[in-house]
Amino acid sequence: MLIEKRSGRRLMNQINVVPYVDVMLVLLVIFMITAPFINPGQIELPQVGKTSDPPVQPLEVSIRTDSTIWLRDRTRSGEERKVTRKELIAAIRQKQKQNPEQAVVIAADKDVRYEAVLEVMDMLQQHQVRKVGLLAKPRTPNL
Repeated sequence: MLIEKRSGRRLMNQINVVPYVDVMLVLLVIFMITAPFINPGQIELPQVGKTSDPPVQPLEVSIRTDSTIWLRDRTRSGEERKVTRKELIAAIRQKQKQNPEQAVVIAADKDVRYEAVLEVMDMLQQHQVRKVGLLAKPRTPNL
């Protein structure tokens, strides 16, 4: 009588990852060996000649706590002078005739009302002053 032997094989429900790990380690070794031989790309930046005109110093409009307006032209003497609103617009228009790209920065005391700064900015915008900025003091790091 012949006894049938059942095969000891059953279905496996797990994946054998050992061959995958071997392949990954071989690839890792290949990349580690070839990486030092690769030359990084060289970027050649364009060269620019010196500009003929130096950048124009901005006009500085200062607003004090008593709502007075002071104007400083750094290209001339650099001294501040007290001006009215009409004198401010006239001075800025005169500078814009010489240089249409003339910038204006507004510096206000920290106790000045925000509304006063906005009034000056609005006045400059109404008179077609394009480049208007705000001047601020950088914070000192806390030690």
